[in-house]
Amino acid sequence: MRNPLGRFPVMLTFDLDAETLWTSRDPKNAERPITLSQGSYGWKVGAGRVLDLLDRYAIKATFFIPGLIVQQRGALMEDILRRGHEIAHHSWSHSWIVNLTAEQEREEMEKGIDIIRKVSGRVPAGYRSPAGEFSPRTLGLLEEHRFRYSSNFFDDDSAYLHVVDGRVTDLVELPFAWVLDDAPFFLYSITLPGRTMHPPSSVLEGWVAEFDVLYQEGRQYVLAMHPEIIGRPSRIQMLERLIQHMLKHEKVWFARCDAVAEAMRGPLAAAAAGAMRAAAQ
Repeated sequence: MRNPLGRFPVMLTFDLDAETLWTSRDPKNAERPITLSQGSYGWKVGAGRVLDLLDRYAIKATFFIPGLIVQQRGALMEDILRRGHEIAHHSWSHSWIVNLTAEQEREEMEKGIDIIRKVSGRVPAGYRSPAGEFSPRTLGLLEEHRFRYSSNFFDDDSAYLHVVDGRVTDLVELPFAWVLDDAPFFLYSITLPGRTMHPPSSVLEGWVAEFDVLYQEGRQYVLAMHPEIIGRPSRIQMLERLIQHMLKHEKVWFARCDAVAEAMRGPLAAAAAGAMRAAAQ
């Protein structure tokens, strides 16, 4: 459905995986300092560029961060929070959910919640899985721990409420897509699959085209990025040009994911109730 807000939500999101992007794929990468340095760039350099860009345009964003990085990078977490951004859940160690036992998945979930609560003073509202995967247990865990939104699924261009066991929940899904993720275009590493490095200009063309159609249709825009990737000079410049293009459109609302989810939940629940009444008649 088109979003019912009368404005167009744009959510700039950043998965600050840092070194966990490499160590979660292969623990032996922890013994390869140059390999790990690709992730370190995210918290050492890339995140600062991202935060400064957001400040220039008074944009508030959401950072999905593994608990291990939240724990290790306290000064950066304080800076993110001080500037008014959201820290959301992105597992503990970036381990792939499909490779975990039920006990391990619960541990990843609960350790991540605990460290975000400790650092930010509140439980995380949102969750994005590592590597875009859920197990059959994940939605249940999100409900159990009272998450307010998920940003994981690829099945729509608009927000919706999750249905679990035939029951409409109040868990808002904010879908995204690989075409609106920087990793498929820029993640180059000799130890990871899918080595690629596109010109920023070609990626900008695609992201602008996605925006233009979604804006015309009155939906939403969720862009998933990684400071260790988008924080390179040529790519942060590309992101700024995208922001400038978006600002030419009067209905654009740059917002954190938690703010959009809260604004959308009531209208989505009302629409779901109306559909159920119509089906019962």
